[in-house]
Amino acid sequence: MNQFFKILFFFFITTLCFAQPSEQQKLEERKAQILKEISENRLRLEAEKKKEKSVLGQINQQKKLIQLREKLLNTTAKQTRILTDEIYLTQLEMNKLNRELKVLKEDYEKMIVKSYKSRNEQSRIMFILSSENFLQAYKRIQYMKQYTDFRKMQGEEIKEKQEKLAEAEKRLTESKKEKEIVLQQTEKEKQELEKEKKEQERLVSLIQKDKKKLTAEINQKQREARAIDAKIKKLIAAEIAAANKRNAEKTGKTAPKAGTTAASKFVLTTEGKVVSDNFKANRGKLPWPVADGYISLKYGDQPHPVHKNLVIHNSGVEITTKPGASARAVFGGEVLQVQVISANNKAVYIQHGDFITVYLNLSSVSVSKGQKVSIKQNIGKIHTDSSGNAVIKFLVLQNTTTLNPESWLN
Repeated sequence: MNQFFKILFFFFITTLCFAQPSEQQKLEERKAQILKEISENRLRLEAEKKKEKSVLGQINQQKKLIQLREKLLNTTAKQTRILTDEIYLTQLEMNKLNRELKVLKEDYEKMIVKSYKSRNEQSRIMFILSSENFLQAYKRIQYMKQYTDFRKMQGEEIKEKQEKLAEAEKRLTESKKEKEIVLQQTEKEKQELEKEKKEQERLVSLIQKDKKKLTAEINQKQREARAIDAKIKKLIAAEIAAANKRNAEKTGKTAPKAGTTAASKFVLTTEGKVVSDNFKANRGKLPWPVADGYISLKYGDQPHPVHKNLVIHNSGVEITTKPGASARAVFGGEVLQVQVISANNKAVYIQHGDFITVYLNLSSVSVSKGQKVSIKQNIGKIHTDSSGNAVIKFLVLQNTTTLNPESWLN
């Protein structure tokens, strides 16, 4: 029973030791991705400075850099913990192997001494010839063979334990070196984070000097955003009314009366309900409306990054991407409407049952009303402003109710 628990314990330690590198590899990949994002954001920040854009834009870029740097520090902290655990488990394994090796060597030495003494007393041949009968002689030959095999097995076991010990020592040395590198990286990232925070403080102090102008600018943008939201809701309500009327004419039923709650919802066909259910089932799994980017403004009411007493409202999420990037459908559906808000701001509405996804700030559109689109299909180009920024505003609605897009995206 004790031997069984020893084997079980050794299996547990070995499993953990071999499982760790897989997690380490994932963390290394995550680090590489974060470092790539930091590099991209650093380039964007430098571009902002060269083009002398508003300080607010620089603050937003600086804020994103700080967030990425903090993520990187969290990743290196996880790596350090994993390496510490790996070093501890490897040390346990080495201690166990050393104890087993010591016992094996002692037993082997005793066996060799005993064998040598017995060989001096009488030879193997005399041991066999002194047998009283053939059966006894046969048994003595078998005993000698088993004894030789056992000695050979013990020798091989000692060799195997020594090899395992050497491997564990090598693994321990590598883990310690890797941990040292990670700790050095962590210290470097902490210094970079402090520099970025100081830069942000400097930018904030600059912007505080022109607070009145900035407040007016923010309020103006918020009024524009609310006006666009109102247009979106009005357009969707009109499309719902038109769709319900067409459906009523086909089925011979009466369409919901205007002004009632029912009139603000799509009356779904069997096919429409299937599409709606499929869309709903993919909550948290939908691809992003861009191939590459990050959320630069979240959904809902939130404090201004500098003036905390100013509240910013956002009916969707704003995603900053690369200049010249395309927008893509996050799910299969039908183009409900293409809206021209301004010369450089076109919107595409895609219906998925009673769910609608909206893609704003497109400079050009490559789909038309009534067209069927598939998941990840390009639907238009995102507008890139004079400062080189490409930002898409993405909304998710159920009928006329806005939802948080972040909870739907993968």
